[in-house]
Amino acid sequence: MSAGQIAALVAAGAFVVLVLLMAVPLLKLGRTLDEATLAIRTTHEGATPILADAQRTIEQVNAQLVQIEDISKNVNSMTTNVAAMTNIVSSTLGSPLIKAAAFTYGVRKTVSDRRDAEVVRDAKRKRRSAKRDGA
Repeated sequence: MSAGQIAALVAAGAFVVLVLLMAVPLLKLGRTLDEATLAIRTTHEGATPILADAQRTIEQVNAQLVQIEDISKNVNSMTTNVAAMTNIVSSTLGSPLIKAAAFTYGVRKTVSDRRDAEVVRDAKRKRRSAKRDGA
């Protein structure tokens, strides 16, 4: 064997060692890719039912929102009706009640003023008669 052949054998051995050293990370990378593929597949399979459930939930929420919209319309209608009824009641009963309250206040005020006037007159009479009797 010549020196060139020995060098070629050493180079070939080094190349084999290099290939073996590179094969280990490549095998590990292959396993990692297999695991990643499996994880993605599992996630995809698990995501499908979740998305289907989310779709059903959104459909139910939309149905509830339609019902709430109907309820809101009815409440708005009731509020309008109550406001109209309040206006009618206040216009039909409010004015007569205010007049009745003003009349009773006037009667009480007049009766009170007359009593006060009588008390003042009686006091003046007593004072005059006391002056006459004492004078």
